[in-house]
Amino acid sequence: MVDIFDEVREDLRAERAQRLASKYGWIAVLAVVLVAAGAGGWEYNRHRQAEQDQAAASRYISIMNAINQAPALSKDARTAQIGPLKELAANAPEGYKTLARLRAAGLMADSGDVQGAAAMYYDIATDTHADQLLRDLALLLMSGWQLDTGDPNVLAPRLQPLAQPGNPWAPLAQEQLAMLDLRQGKIDDARTKLKGLAADVLAPAGVRARANALLQGLG
Repeated sequence: MVDIFDEVREDLRAERAQRLASKYGWIAVLAVVLVAAGAGGWEYNRHRQAEQDQAAASRYISIMNAINQAPALSKDARTAQIGPLKELAANAPEGYKTLARLRAAGLMADSGDVQGAAAMYYDIATDTHADQLLRDLALLLMSGWQLDTGDPNVLAPRLQPLAQPGNPWAPLAQEQLAMLDLRQGKIDDARTKLKGLAADVLAPAGVRARANALLQGLG
């Protein structure tokens, strides 16, 4: 008797499962289709991104080659690359977009358009999508072009966070702060910063050499 009841229950379960499958089975099929579509879309996007990165890299290298060859021709040949760099920045993926803007700003400053370059550097420094290392570099470069004429009360607070130990740009930021001190006649403050730079084995050799030269000039 027990076996008969068990068989009846099994038949009922099978019948119920079949009814549920007929009624809701399309949901499972749809889920499979969506997962497959999602995986295919992700793979396509990844492939598309790789193509865009490769195209941007090729274009950036081409422009850099033109800039590096330009000094043998004329200054105008270098500044002529500002337009292509801006065009690349408008269409390239984020990394190359930032690199192109940095290089374009440098060429603008070289050509005498320091104000335009400063505006571009500021756009990079405040771009939350850009890499923080490059944002800090933009601030550093912007300050470098303004050391002789910019307001020290604006430049110093901008440079101080970059000059903190552990920041990759610290030696260069400290050097600029020392130059600001010299400009304002703060000789002792400048000497202290320059001594620290001259003794910093982690600072670039060029920075240490310039610090030693300035210290010798100060006596």
